[in-house]
Amino acid sequence: MSKLLLVSCCAPCSCAVIHHLAEQGKDFSVLFYNPNIRPISEYRKRADENKRVCEKYGIPFIELEYDNDRWCTLIKGLENEPERGKRCDICFQMRLKKAFEYAKANGFDKVTSVLGFSRYKDFDQVNRAALSVGGKDLYDTTNWRKNGLQELASELNKELSLYNQNYCGCKPRESS
Repeated sequence: MSKLLLVSCCAPCSCAVIHHLAEQGKDFSVLFYNPNIRPISEYRKRADENKRVCEKYGIPFIELEYDNDRWCTLIKGLENEPERGKRCDICFQMRLKKAFEYAKANGFDKVTSVLGFSRYKDFDQVNRAALSVGGKDLYDTTNWRKNGLQELASELNKELSLYNQNYCGCKPRESS
């Protein structure tokens, strides 16, 4: 059985995938590496909710360092890019590269992510970022939005009363 590392941005996006993989008896852990989330209080809320979901299903939760200074340095000059723009390319590359490094160092056979689960994100952009930072053999490009998982995520968000943020993390979305 292969060992899978699931990269998670937040509990609302990952809960259905965690539920699904746990029900299938998969050997997996959840990795939370999100130095893009600001402010730190928002980061803590999201990390704690993700950990709570993992505890519910008995899944190991791995939280890497919060390195917002490094993230800010990498996206310098791209602060005003729209969501799905160049800032997201850099952000996904940074986070997925770190995930691959962690996976290789800790005996994981595959990495997958829910970074493209939200309707506000570009699933193909996430996959391109993963493949560009060396994930060709390690990255599982499964589209976790399909096969009823988006609907299940909605149900679980309500059932578990998950904290549901209204922006990606790096920049609050303007009200429409």
